[in-house]
Amino acid sequence: MCGFVGFWARNGTREAPSALRRMTLSLRHRGPDDEGYWHDGEAGVALGHRRLAILDLSPEGHQPMISSTGRYAIVFNGEIYNFLDLRAELERAGSTFRGHSDTEVMLAAIECWGLERAVQRFTGMFAFALWDTAAHTLYLTRDRLGEKPLYYGWIGPTLLFASELKAMRACPWWSSEIDRGALALYLRHSYVPAPYSIYRGVRKVMPGTILAFRPGVGPAAPPEESRYWSARGVVETGLASRVQGSVADIVEALDALLRGVVRREMIADVPLGAFLSGGIDSSTIVALMQAQSSRPVRTFTIGFREARYNEADYARAVATELGTDHTELYVGPADLLAVVPRMPVVYDEPFGDASQIPTTLLAALTRRSVTVSLSGDGGDELFGGYEHYRRGRRLWQLLGRVPVPLRRGLARIARAVPDLGRGALSGDRVRNWAPVLGADTAERMYRELMSACREPYGLVQDGAELGTVFTDPERWAQTDNVLERMMFLDLTSYLPDDILVKVDRATMAASLESRAPFLDHEMVEFAWRVPLNLKIRNGDGKWLLRQVLHRYVPRPLVDRPKMGFGVPLESWLSGPLREWAGDLLAPAKLNREGFLNAAAITDKWQRQQRGSQGGQAVLWAVLMFQSWLDTQASWRPPGE
Repeated sequence: MCGFVGFWARNGTREAPSALRRMTLSLRHRGPDDEGYWHDGEAGVALGHRRLAILDLSPEGHQPMISSTGRYAIVFNGEIYNFLDLRAELERAGSTFRGHSDTEVMLAAIECWGLERAVQRFTGMFAFALWDTAAHTLYLTRDRLGEKPLYYGWIGPTLLFASELKAMRACPWWSSEIDRGALALYLRHSYVPAPYSIYRGVRKVMPGTILAFRPGVGPAAPPEESRYWSARGVVETGLASRVQGSVADIVEALDALLRGVVRREMIADVPLGAFLSGGIDSSTIVALMQAQSSRPVRTFTIGFREARYNEADYARAVATELGTDHTELYVGPADLLAVVPRMPVVYDEPFGDASQIPTTLLAALTRRSVTVSLSGDGGDELFGGYEHYRRGRRLWQLLGRVPVPLRRGLARIARAVPDLGRGALSGDRVRNWAPVLGADTAERMYRELMSACREPYGLVQDGAELGTVFTDPERWAQTDNVLERMMFLDLTSYLPDDILVKVDRATMAASLESRAPFLDHEMVEFAWRVPLNLKIRNGDGKWLLRQVLHRYVPRPLVDRPKMGFGVPLESWLSGPLREWAGDLLAPAKLNREGFLNAAAITDKWQRQQRGSQGGQAVLWAVLMFQSWLDTQASWRPPGE
């Protein structure tokens, strides 16, 4: 697990070495163990790398790494879990190796098979930049599910790219402005969806994609884009070729596949552990780890004093049953006040999922003992674990029967409802449902249902929303089942842009590598071949996954309603965070900055302080943007 930076300065620059070092230094948290630089002065290409050593701790794993023929130079972030199998195959074909790193195997595979075919053979999480000295072509590549980040953008005639935005901002000739359309999307979703970033002209490489920048490509001409793996293709293929056999056979197949994936992802030359919430997903991963380990697995959890948000007791019970070496930390006001101001630095662009706080604290706790931690991320999206899937289906079963013109009429009526007092019939709540009522497709209904802010154009000054997978029918998976349509949307939006961003930035801020066995691409492909009635049965999500877990953990310990990784925002904003929030939301400050509608924000804040329910998510998103703005104004690259 690492971080990398680079640029292609077509006109050359005398500042290249110093700029590269400053950019690379800004990612020290992603790689505290080593740094490296490579610069092709004639071509104007520069690569920088920070290393968190996980496999092959020797200098032979140093990056940037040059291929054996000298043709390719690479900087790489992630892990290739099947590199030993690939290495053995390449050795049979005549390749030789000087070290034992997966990076060297990647280069040999690209030399032998070509880039696209090699990437299709890689099993793992990865983002990398590859410079082809023969073809004078720069390739930027990202893994199938979007576990590892990669940004790029043109600053004048120079192409910049990096694992995090802060590294691009550290470049001496950095210049950009906030994209108000992306800001509107952020307030809707609490994250900035790919391919956009908060900055105009800076984009994210999409999951499963290779971008090729060739001579002559510039700001006015997009790079060549090829998709080596498609979530939509996997979904549609899986729906058309269901897994065969009895229920017992399918349970056994899932157990064997997941056990193998977990075993492969436990390979490391450093201490390894796991996040454990006590829920189905993390408990399954830990159970399979412990079943294949000769010593107690190190497990870690975060607890809250507020009972309805606390899963620490459940995690402790599962840890005791499995015999893990368990560590827990309860979050108090002091922890909260210490970590919240750090969020803009950790997340680097506005990020409004409040579970970022316990995730960041959990990563820091875990890093005290281990360098790699496995997680249960992806289980809900693949096996139908979210309650909002069932809620969305029920809602569409009602709305779908109503003609679209009538639904739009109901939406207009809802928008006109005055305040009727507090509670379920408050005018605020009725008006907030208007966009849901007016949705003309299940995809658009789901977007509104899952939005923190359903009409962000009322909060952002001059901010028209940009298009996303929710608004583009050409990108939708073809299925008539509304549950599968919602699960597909999460697989291509919420999972990579919220869940995986949250985990990557929190863990990397602590110099901790996180691995997610459910996101192995073979696991994803298998899950989409599983019939839906084995995922959601009798109203319970993840039914099939539960059958696997019950082989290792007694039912009473894990069969309970899903809690999720929520936080008590209501009490925090009315208690320990009230003064901090009030300062960030001061009307004079909002008006001076000129991004947000001060009157609308002030109204939401005052309602929250009076005890109004349901607006905390959008307020948190606004607060994280405001805090991010302040941080950007004062941020300086390391070394300055």
